[in-house]
Amino acid sequence: MATRDSAQAARLLQRMDQKMGSFATALGLYISEFEPTRVTAWIEIGSDHHTPWGIVHGGVYTTAFETLASMGACLAVADRGQLAVGVNNSTDFIRSHVQGRVTMVAEPLHQGRVQQLWEVRATRDDDGRLLARGQVRLQNIVAER
Repeated sequence: MATRDSAQAARLLQRMDQKMGSFATALGLYISEFEPTRVTAWIEIGSDHHTPWGIVHGGVYTTAFETLASMGACLAVADRGQLAVGVNNSTDFIRSHVQGRVTMVAEPLHQGRVQQLWEVRATRDDDGRLLARGQVRLQNIVAER
């Protein structure tokens, strides 16, 4: 990796951290692993994440899924002076959840020159049951300098 590319990757990562920090913090999203081929995180679900019916709002999962996939996808192309932006987010809600820690794992199904496809799974920590799964397609684009 060239020095210029390394500096560009470092700038992109710093920008991701600054821009995603407030939004992810409001969601209660905590990143535990951050690699170009795997991002893991968790959320301690509580009443702030609920619909009026007392279960987790689906937007919690879709937001978290796009965040994790975007982070990993951006890291995967940062050394090329690129970043990745979401072009499609499809989430299946498998079972409801009310309270407790949920762990999410994002991994790429495809990392191409132009696009990437990531799968993200959310499981309940207390019994390991699948709560939601999603796919996020991302476009690799040239990063602004």
